[in-house]
Amino acid sequence: MTEITKNPKLTSRFERALIYAAQLHANQVRKGSDIPYLSHLLSVAALVLEDGGDEDEAIAGLLHDAVEDRGGAETREAILMQFGERVVSIVDGCTEPCVFPKPPWRDRKLQYIEQMRCASPSVLRVSVADKLHNARSILADYYRVGDAVWDKFKGGKAGTLWYYGSLLEIYDRRAADSFLLAELTKTVDRLNG
Repeated sequence: MTEITKNPKLTSRFERALIYAAQLHANQVRKGSDIPYLSHLLSVAALVLEDGGDEDEAIAGLLHDAVEDRGGAETREAILMQFGERVVSIVDGCTEPCVFPKPPWRDRKLQYIEQMRCASPSVLRVSVADKLHNARSILADYYRVGDAVWDKFKGGKAGTLWYYGSLLEIYDRRAADSFLLAELTKTVDRLNG
């Protein structure tokens, strides 16, 4: 039976963020599939909450790809106005720089790795949740299609596993008590085979 609390962890702000994320990513699908992208955002927010995250962190989980994928500075400003400085700072921490043309894949990943070295605990929680859901999705696809799964990634198998391994080293030093990290480690170990 589900309990009802008088002091819910999530308020109407989360509902507004969910609607906003659904609108922003309405026509987007997961890489190489027809799965609605919103499924990833919902999963990240759920993982953040299951790890003890607060409402701002869960909202950032819903919006962590919005600036990068759906509008750049204009979207960032909308997030700031609607959800506040803390949410936008978490989103900023999880976002690759919005520069055009985009730098090469490895350069972008190296910059993200560096961001994680000094990221706040909230940014780390959302980032680990994001990477855990992505790794789980890769593993599920691997079970379906085998090594062909790596074809949809710019870094291929070697680059993708290098990226996850590099992040795990940082996460292990900075977020070692997180069950999300333990799950991510297990999932990446399976991908490494």
